Amino acid sequence: MFGAPHPVIASASRFLPLPRRPLDAAGASGQVRRWYENELGWPTVPGDPLRLVVGVRYDVLDVPAEAGHAALRRLAPGSPVALHGDRMLFLVAAGSAEELPGLLEWLDWGSLPLDLGAIGAGGLMAAPSRPAPREEGDAPLRGASPPSGRPGRAGSQGAAVWLRPPEPGCEVEASLPTLSALGAGGNAPGLVRLVNTVATQCHRVRLRRAGAQPPALRAQGRQCR
Repeated sequence: MFGAPHPVIASASRFLPLPRRPLDAAGASGQVRRWYENELGWPTVPGDPLRLVVGVRYDVLDVPAEAGHAALRRLAPGSPVALHGDRMLFLVAAGSAEELPGLLEWLDWGSLPLDLGAIGAGGLMAAPSRPAPREEGDAPLRGASPPSGRPGRAGSQGAAVWLRPPEPGCEVEASLPTLSALGAGGNAPGLVRLVNTVATQCHRVRLRRAGAQPPALRAQGRQCR
């Protein structure tokens, strides 16, 4: 009589989402660059990957992450600290890199290989990704403990991350370890105390690794010294 009913075909445009535009990597990098330059006042260099200019607002103390975790617990909250692979990067007062060799000698660490270095004027630091904005009620990030588990795991994929991020609107210099903070008041930790703690932990890590080597390799290492 009326024939078979015709099937109703819905328009695909009503149900299928529109294709998404690819993420603009340059735009994301630009946002992070503006955060560093405009909100923090930290100079960067052109190009990707994004890098920070060291020696203007701060220097960097570069230590093994395994040794840095112990030193991190001794720092007062406030000093920015980053993780990059298996290295921990402590931001310290500008000019500290020049003081480091003499400071290690004065602390009787100068003659030992500690795997401890510093980046000063003219150097560059890989820019850690911008920390996620905190929601209301979140615990402060500035005093956060390092991630648990294997040292350096948070930055093991190659990208630097903040363990203790800087605060926009705050002068970073006031929170950095410095020689002038030795025996002084305020929240800034002394550079001497930080370097001595890190050097001690670097030496312990070195001894532990040496003890884990087979006897033949340990004997070979003693002959080379």
